[in-house]
Formats: sequence, structure tokens, C-alpha cells
Amino acid sequence: MIQRSEIGHRERAVVCLSGGMDSCVCAALAAREYDGYALHCSYGQRTEERELQAAHAVADALGFRDFLRLRLDLFQRIGGSALTDPRINVPEAEASGAGIGAGIPVTYVPFRNAHFLSAAVSWAEVLGAKAVFVGAVEQDSSGYPDCRPAYYEAFQELIEKGTRDGDIMVKTPLIRMHKKEIVVLGLELAAPLDLTWSCYSGSEAACGVCESCVLRLRAFEQAGVKDPIHYERRREAGTYAGETNQEGAA
Repeated sequence: MIQRSEIGHRERAVVCLSGGMDSCVCAALAAREYDGYALHCSYGQRTEERELQAAHAVADALGFRDFLRLRLDLFQRIGGSALTDPRINVPEAEASGAGIGAGIPVTYVPFRNAHFLSAAVSWAEVLGAKAVFVGAVEQDSSGYPDCRPAYYEAFQELIEKGTRDGDIMVKTPLIRMHKKEIVVLGLELAAPLDLTWSCYSGSEAACGVCESCVLRLRAFEQAGVKDPIHYERRREAGTYAGETNQEGAA
């Protein structure tokens, strides 16, 4: 855990920081009003170390006070997801994004966000923080059931009934936004998008063809700006382009 000097007197907030684009923009929003405390969960995912590197970099860039890495081996032990089970391949997605979100994909990690949120709320109680930020997105997403507004509304009720004071608020400021809008907001906030990592399978370079990469690339394209991270390959306009983006390699 990285302890930072106590400066200022703003309220505290715990931010679930995966190192991805959405969590980065969410963290940048939180940093405008709160002293940020980043919670990053390593759970045996394929890109675990790369995501940790990205999350550290984002937290440092935004001036967060503390960074807590939580290690969970449950998901790797039980399998059932392409992100944690080497027997299940990470599928490639169509460049247009067609079919994404039509059903729950094999990259869904069973009830994962409940574990992350529970840890964040526990830490918030200790810190005296009254807000927990999560960069969950329902629109333009892979269709994960733990990214739905109703899920967080139900979790809020659990916090009210199961914590000491019941006054910690779960904040999901991006949940109803489209990915393009998140990119635009990130640019307006000067969020360090060049430090983020969204790929499900690549660690040296983003694969460019998994669902997460395709959604991210499409969002930047729709926003009219170039994604600043490095891709092994890219598909554009529905065809395999085989090109490499080397600007601002993460």
C-alpha cells in the first residue's frame, strides 16, 4: 500500500480502479471533488500485471492519496470465465461491434463486482469515506449483469442495512453513458487515457480484436480522435486493417 502525505481537507472517496478507460474517467471525476483512495483487484485475470501497472499509473497521475491492491484467487480457482480460465478462449469480436451485448459473454466473471464493491465499502468505513466510485457502464457494453443500474441500486440497499452508519453512497457516474461520450468526457477532464489498459488478452500490446478493444476503438473513432495506446492489430470499417497505432504507447 502506498501512503501519501496528508494535505488538504476534502472528503475522501474510494475508487474502484481497474486501470481501464472507464475506471480512469470515473477516477478523474472523483478527483475533482474528493481525495481519492484507489482500490485495485487482482483476481487471476489474463492481463493481471498489465492492469495493475495501468491502475498504478492512473492513480499517480490523478494524485490519489493511497493505492490498495487486493488479491483474490477465487475466480481463478473456480474458472468459468475466459478472463480467468485458460481453457476458455477470449473470442474475437466483429469490428462493427455487432452482436456485442446481445447475451452474457464468456468473458463474464461470475458476480465479480460484488466482491470488489464489498471490499471498497469495507475500506470506506475504515477511512470514513462516504462515497465509493465505480466506472460501470451499461450502454455499449458486453452485457455483464453486474453493470446494470438495478444491480447498484440493490447494492446501495445492502450498504444502508449492513454498514455501521448506512450512509456510504455508491456512485456510478458513467453507467448510462455511451462509450463515445465517455471518451469525450475523459478528454474534457484531461484524464490520462494514454495510461489505461482495456484489452482482455494482450499485455505487451492490446490485441485490437477482443470485445473490450473493439468497443474502445469504436468509441475513439466515433469521438473523432485516435486512441493513444498501442495495438497489435486493428480492424476498421468492418475489415481487418492489420495496422498498428504507435502513438503514445502505454
